[in-house]
Amino acid sequence: MTERPAAIEPPLAGAFEDMLRIVEELDTPEGYKAELIRGKIVVSPWSKLRYKKVMKSLRLQLEPHAPEGYDVDVAPFLFTFSGSERGFGPDLHVADEAAFDVEGRHADGAALSLVAELTSASTKDADWLDKLDTYGRVVPVYLVLDMQVAEITAFWDPSPKGYRSRTTVPFGTSLHVPPPFDFDLDTSGFAVGTQEDGADEGVKG
Repeated sequence: MTERPAAIEPPLAGAFEDMLRIVEELDTPEGYKAELIRGKIVVSPWSKLRYKKVMKSLRLQLEPHAPEGYDVDVAPFLFTFSGSERGFGPDLHVADEAAFDVEGRHADGAALSLVAELTSASTKDADWLDKLDTYGRVVPVYLVLDMQVAEITAFWDPSPKGYRSRTTVPFGTSLHVPPPFDFDLDTSGFAVGTQEDGADEGVKG
């Protein structure tokens, strides 16, 4: 496997549930995830090792402000959005713990109160387009950490047409995370490892 996402055409132009079953049965290499993006099964690597510190900082800052009964984690879980026939494995999620009390290998995207994605050159189109459109109809808060330009954007107030509000600040500037979190996020450590991304990936995975 390379660091670039690889699209897998389903054997049939079938229903969402059929594609979801294929994703669940895929034996992806360690360090890779399978998602349903734009009607295709896409296999791509999880975030780079040097992003770990950023994700840890984000998780630790979010945890005290998460709604009661919600879990903040970076574990590789697939969340599905049946209305748009999508299945995403966000870099970080805040989700109702009850969503994990069921059988199966995927959780309902409606359980999410926040998702965060750390972009790479090869996956940022999905983060900024397909995922933004899907999350923007269901998830209260979406954070995009653009690791190539060292900026973070908060989207909130979802609607049937997508998010109604957004704020962007450069890394190093505090970002107000909207309710239900309602706190100022310290982004001073988020620039770690961003400058090398364009050079070592060409267009990264």
